[in-house]
Amino acid sequence: MSKEHLISDTMTMSGRVMKHSLRSVDTIITTILTPIMLMLAFVYIFGSAMTMDKAEYVNFIVPGVLLMCIGMGISYTAVRVNMDMTRGIFDRFHSMPIAKSSILGGHVISTLLLNLLSVAAVILISFLMGFRPHANFVEWLLAVGMILITIFAFTWMAVAFGLMAKSYEGASVFSYLLMGLMFVSSAFVPTNNMGSKLRAFAENQPMTPLAESVRSLLAGQPNYGDLLTAVIWLVGIGILFYLISMKVYKKRMK
Repeated sequence: MSKEHLISDTMTMSGRVMKHSLRSVDTIITTILTPIMLMLAFVYIFGSAMTMDKAEYVNFIVPGVLLMCIGMGISYTAVRVNMDMTRGIFDRFHSMPIAKSSILGGHVISTLLLNLLSVAAVILISFLMGFRPHANFVEWLLAVGMILITIFAFTWMAVAFGLMAKSYEGASVFSYLLMGLMFVSSAFVPTNNMGSKLRAFAENQPMTPLAESVRSLLAGQPNYGDLLTAVIWLVGIGILFYLISMKVYKKRMK
């Protein structure tokens, strides 16, 4: 099968998923409005309990809210993949003369595009709330690159959970894992305010270097140690769950 045919099939499958997502009010509320509401709550309610002033806390919390936004966005990927699998949509597509890899590829590409849309919306609102990054052009590119890699890696995790779950309720549990890791990290509060055991866990799981690397890039003071650690985590997660997804997909489609 030609490369052009593969690309066109993947774009067609991606368009199908995007149409379903953009027509879903529930998806739009969860992936765009909920992170914005959380940012408002953290800044104007919980932010008063922080030692840093509001403007400083807005700059601190934006990377965490972006991660939360991504987590909520890809949680729908697990559900959509599971519904396509359990309702026989994948079987129907397999009977058609299309590139078989485009079926999962469409879910991945659409998730990437939809998450970029929600991330852009959150960043726009954060500017209205006083977010003032000091990143130069290269640092912005690196920050956007980190966001893209994060979406891509965790999307494959969502695909794997969606394929393995027996129902869409089970697939939706996937999001709680990511949310738990985000809250027990430096995404919303500095880890030095945590207890020793909790701090040790927070500093040795992927969400903290992810939040810290994006935060340092947007602040114009890149921490390349956190950046390297985050990239290693993301590459490992992406490769692992891509392989798991392919294995489960081939087994279930026999």
